[in-house]
Amino acid sequence: MDVGELLNYQPDRGAKRPRDQDSHEESRSKQKTAGRDTGRVLVRSEPDSEEQTGEDGEKILERLMDQDGEDPEGEPVDESTVKKMILTFEKRSYKNQELRIKFPDNPEKFMEAELDLNDIIQEMHVIATIPELYHLLVELNAVHSLLGLLSHDNTDILQKPQKIIFVKWKSHIAVVDLLQELTDIDTLHESEEGAEVLVDALLEGQVVALMVQNMERLDETVKEEADGVYNTLAVIENMAEFRPGLCTEAAQQGLMQWLLKRIKAKMPFDANKLYCSEILAILLQNNDKTRELLGEMDGIDVLLQQLSVFKRHNPATAEEQEMMENLFDALCSCLMLPANRDRFLRGEGLQLMNLMLREKKMSRVSALKVLDYGMIGPEGSDNCHKFVDILGLRTIFPLFMKTPKKMKKVGISDKEHEGL
Repeated sequence: MDVGELLNYQPDRGAKRPRDQDSHEESRSKQKTAGRDTGRVLVRSEPDSEEQTGEDGEKILERLMDQDGEDPEGEPVDESTVKKMILTFEKRSYKNQELRIKFPDNPEKFMEAELDLNDIIQEMHVIATIPELYHLLVELNAVHSLLGLLSHDNTDILQKPQKIIFVKWKSHIAVVDLLQELTDIDTLHESEEGAEVLVDALLEGQVVALMVQNMERLDETVKEEADGVYNTLAVIENMAEFRPGLCTEAAQQGLMQWLLKRIKAKMPFDANKLYCSEILAILLQNNDKTRELLGEMDGIDVLLQQLSVFKRHNPATAEEQEMMENLFDALCSCLMLPANRDRFLRGEGLQLMNLMLREKKMSRVSALKVLDYGMIGPEGSDNCHKFVDILGLRTIFPLFMKTPKKMKKVGISDKEHEGL
């Protein structure tokens, strides 16, 4: 090999891929990226199995949830931005409703509109940071449209093997989440004027009745729907704290009946049951109308049945103990109405309280309070006579001698014990 050949020699670097192949691979890569960015519809020619199909659907759902948490623009929010957001919501809501009516049996036709509607609902969460602009929600009819979505019928994931997999959002749960944030009690107090306008509009639209109907169809074995129930109760608590007078109206719109039904449901103890007991106690505070309504719905018997569990067993957790105390508080409130004392007597409430005193469990302290509310005043004379007949004095007198040790452990002093 001469010098010229040495200078011109280059080692073999391997065969280059044809340009056409590069272009083809780049195109495939872009298609995959586009499918990942939209995260809405995944087209598959032939899925390997139903299990893989379900996994893909779950991945799409997770991607959509991740996208909903993002703030796509990050622009400062002012009145014009809120107006634009609300008008966009109205347009998407109308389009979604129109397509649903036009294609009731073909969800694919309104799938895109469903996702667009969910996107704008998620964006509207930012309005909760500026309660002074709540009046725009009312003036631009957004409150009415949001309440209309509470009756939306949605499913989770619709799967069509060998063709399309897509996700349908539960817009009624998304609306509840938004309302929960809008009615946060701290936010409401930041702008009393804006809060008044919003709460008035919600009550005018019978928000409690709609939310009760919505809770009736939710399946609490599904975490997302259980969270929806919890957030619904949070909306009711926020409004009741801001405007206590609505408790009567809320109870009459089906809330009282739903709470009693949920409390006595044979389900494992959870955060929702605890919250229900708390809302029930709130409704009965300083309100004879709700106390009378509960009595007419046989609510005294429901409370006694639920409390009878703690006759021989202490609450297993601090949360369950809190629920027990909420139920006792609700019962004490009810007994301030004379008519309910007769129901308490007929329901053998005195016998239950007497047994709780004898069993010496954590329920003993609250049982004493219930007896106090049930037998005080002239209206409690029948209960007093019955308590003597069931040998209740034999149980009460030893308690006057000395405060039980278990009571001291739960923070009851001697004077408090004697006052009971």
